[in-house]
Amino acid sequence: MRIVAYCYCDPLLETPPDPAIWGVEVDQIYSDFGQRESLRQLISDAQVKPIDYCLVRNLGELADSTTADLSAIAIQLNNLESLGITVIALEQDYTSSFSQTGEDRLKHRQQWTQIFSQIQQQRRQQALQRGHARKRLQILPPPGKAPYGYRRSPTQYVLDKATAPIVKAFFERFILSGSLRGAVRYVEQVYYKKIAVSTGKRWLTHPVYRGDLLYQNQTVIPDTHPPLLTRLEAAQIDRLLRRNASLPPRTASAPRSLAGLVHCQRCQTLWQVGNVASRHQAKDYLYLRPQACAETPKCKAIAYGEFLDQTIEQICRELPVAVANLPVAQLEKQLTALKTAIAEKQAIVQQLPILESQGILDSQTHQLRRYGVKAEIAMLQQQLDQLPPDELQRIIPAVSLPQFWRDLSETERRFYFREFIQQIQVQRHPHAWELSFIFVFGKNPKRTS
Repeated sequence: MRIVAYCYCDPLLETPPDPAIWGVEVDQIYSDFGQRESLRQLISDAQVKPIDYCLVRNLGELADSTTADLSAIAIQLNNLESLGITVIALEQDYTSSFSQTGEDRLKHRQQWTQIFSQIQQQRRQQALQRGHARKRLQILPPPGKAPYGYRRSPTQYVLDKATAPIVKAFFERFILSGSLRGAVRYVEQVYYKKIAVSTGKRWLTHPVYRGDLLYQNQTVIPDTHPPLLTRLEAAQIDRLLRRNASLPPRTASAPRSLAGLVHCQRCQTLWQVGNVASRHQAKDYLYLRPQACAETPKCKAIAYGEFLDQTIEQICRELPVAVANLPVAQLEKQLTALKTAIAEKQAIVQQLPILESQGILDSQTHQLRRYGVKAEIAMLQQQLDQLPPDELQRIIPAVSLPQFWRDLSETERRFYFREFIQQIQVQRHPHAWELSFIFVFGKNPKRTS
């Protein structure tokens, strides 16, 4: 018994399927990708060496799906069945029947009517999908309303002069404060634009504001229109979001720079910033205390100013050492490799129009190849953005000065603390306390009294 399989893939809509989908071991798989050579070869081979069964995903693959006429399917099906081949459609309730009884013919006719109705509906859907796919290959914006801050032009998104400044101000506020809710409140107070927090988070992460297009199949095509975020700003936003995700709730926009960073080294209890207001004093007394201390006796509170001074002195000593211990050579090697790979992909994109003008590529192959290469560039760019900032070595001399930290406001200090420090651990002793840092890019915490 000889079993073969046939599948057709529209190059605009899909890629060749996994051979395991047939469910049984087949002797040969005939695959067409845009043309029908393999189907003709199947019929030719069946005339030489008989075939018992031919598996297809659905009968619609037997003829061109761009036409509304379904008679071509019946012709191809008749060509196969006239050779004694039993055709089985896996996605449809169809198996070739060679019985000539009246009841079987009636059942077969009803089956045909139902299957053709399904095929017509599938082709209408595919026509819409094919139109969207052609727009993707031409690197045109996806269907639907333009994102807030942009408007449509015939070929791309362009900045909307009325709304783009609002989105830009939102990004700048978030980069400055590191607070999503604070940035949302800011645009509402200053620009009277009320948005949900979820909308603000989507703005921060959506590729469209970085000058890239995102399609429904999650493919990202880079550098297609004017961005509202530079690559450097986008990488900084991604770091802020990753950093805030690891912080306790409601501490991302806390007014004090140490909020959410201090933990007990032994039990990992979070230390909170508290204050005591006195009627006869102009300033509040700030302190740090454990949220839920399990020790006996319980750990006492530490004056916030004293703790902050110790933190500044310690980070100025240890941060240069931690950065110096980074595998700079390995990071530079990764950085160079990614930049080289991106440059090579961009060279391929620039070469494609030349190959089409020379007749080596046709228009559709050119568009398919350009689309695939640009998607690969976007993936490489994403990997590049996730590496530590390459200016880290240059800014260390400045942030190693205690006066630099003391001249900052609490909001600015909070930003820089969280840029470098993942966690500050406290270990209490009867008459002293010790600090240890876990740096964002470090491995082992260091401790000082």
